[in-house]
Amino acid sequence: MYPDDLKYTAEHEWVRVPGESEGSIRIGITQFAQDALGDIVYVSLPEVGDSVDAGAPCGELESTKSVSDIFAPVSGEVVARNDALDATPELVNNDPYGGGWLFELAPSEATDVDGLLDATAYQAGLDA
Repeated sequence: MYPDDLKYTAEHEWVRVPGESEGSIRIGITQFAQDALGDIVYVSLPEVGDSVDAGAPCGELESTKSVSDIFAPVSGEVVARNDALDATPELVNNDPYGGGWLFELAPSEATDVDGLLDATAYQAGLDA
């Protein structure tokens, strides 16, 4: 349920290293997060070129249940966003680890990703 090749945050984001753009990481939300949110109807993402700070809100996911912040897993500059979510936000529900990715970030410090959770630690936090 939580792919071993990803890193995770306690706020239920995942990080894939590397991203599609050189030197970037790809970010999305976990299966747990999309299940908790319910049907996603609107996604607000940071723009390419925006700087984000680790742990700070940088976007929102609106579902039929609530609005939830998207938190930056590490500091850096946004280098890509998943524009497909503008027309089809349900991709986040249908394919959270694939077509439902949110944005890509060029980390300020590449080693910051090393401090994120692995799949085992993330699962343990959910089970606690």
